[in-house]
Amino acid sequence: MKNLCLAFFLAMGLSSCQWGVPNKIPERSFDTLRYAYKVIKARAADCGAKADSACTVVKINYPLFDSDKILNDTIIRKLTSMFAMDGRPDTSLELMTKKFLKSYDEFRKTNLRPGMFFTLDDSVKVIHQDSSLTTLEVRGYSYTGGAHGSTSVGFINWDTKAGKDLKLDDVLVDGYHDKLNAVAEKIFRKNEKLSDTASLATNYFFKDNKFALNTNFSITPLGIKFLYNQYDIKPYAAGITELFIPYAQIKSLVQPGSVVSQFIK
Repeated sequence: MKNLCLAFFLAMGLSSCQWGVPNKIPERSFDTLRYAYKVIKARAADCGAKADSACTVVKINYPLFDSDKILNDTIIRKLTSMFAMDGRPDTSLELMTKKFLKSYDEFRKTNLRPGMFFTLDDSVKVIHQDSSLTTLEVRGYSYTGGAHGSTSVGFINWDTKAGKDLKLDDVLVDGYHDKLNAVAEKIFRKNEKLSDTASLATNYFFKDNKFALNTNFSITPLGIKFLYNQYDIKPYAAGITELFIPYAQIKSLVQPGSVVSQFIK
């Protein structure tokens, strides 16, 4: 099978063939980054014969890129930061896993509720890749014995040529902030069915009750998607809030020659 995979790869350029490359091959596929998914899984000592759904399990699924150590390190930092047990990211996913299981063992010493177990389920998925940009979604769920679990979603927008995680300053022109925020607020109010003058004080957590974008975004071929996690701007029960800004509404704000400019028509 390995020889067959290699032969097919040589014949077709880049293919999926267990490398994780999207089925739709980009026009400049020779520039894309090759990767394979890795899974870390660990069960608590008291799991015994229980199913994963009924005991404490840590599961982390993420891509490892063949020739981009900096990107791999960025992915690990993002994962270890998402649910850091003491507020400080661990130095490795293995250490994070060990500390999570230890926290469960400590919890069970004083809490003997039947059927109680912890969960840590993290994943990183490649959602876009072309010759200039690789976008990854980092998603995690954690439950550690409280009233409810916590879900968090983040993104890595990787400039494959510069070898760095992109910020808005890297893709938008100087002085973009106020104009982008104004466009985003109009979209937000429309999505939330709010008038232009409706107060944001009652149902939202914006600072000084003024709308503001955050820095949690993904670059897509059609626009920039911002995402507010639970508690960012709304109560927990409201869940995650997404806000999508089409490039058609911010063409003048896109930096010429940036990785975003390839999507502007």
